[in-house]
Amino acid sequence: MLKWLWLSFGVIVLDQITKRIAEYQLVQFAPMEILPFLNLALVYNQGAAFSFLSDAGGWQRWFLTALALLVSAVIIWWLHRLQRGETGTAISLALILGGAIGNVIDRVLHGHVIDFIDVHYAGYHWPTFNIADSAITVGAVILIATSFLPASRQRQGS
Repeated sequence: MLKWLWLSFGVIVLDQITKRIAEYQLVQFAPMEILPFLNLALVYNQGAAFSFLSDAGGWQRWFLTALALLVSAVIIWWLHRLQRGETGTAISLALILGGAIGNVIDRVLHGHVIDFIDVHYAGYHWPTFNIADSAITVGAVILIATSFLPASRQRQGS
């Protein structure tokens, strides 16, 4: 099922292109309203999801990079071991892998992750995120959903 690595590559490319556009078109701390519930807002996140460890002093950059690379290696191994019909699992892993590598690229090149999607409602804001984060989230949801399907049904669906 390594054939699904094209999806990972697509996520990485889309993620990196949108982050470059965000950096060139947006000003940090100056959100641009797109819809009543959606802003584009340039944020530099030195931590993990929801800015976890963002004020840890710098060591988190390399820890999170190493962790993401380790997880990526496990995902590639897992993809390699999947059976032909486990398409849902393969898609989910490819999305998670692409998102993880997209954010690793930021950490290595910039020392932080570039976030720019700001969803909000009635004054409450979800933590700002990016395409890589979205791919990881969608991949995780698909992985959880497919884990509830019987193995024979997963294979029939492909």
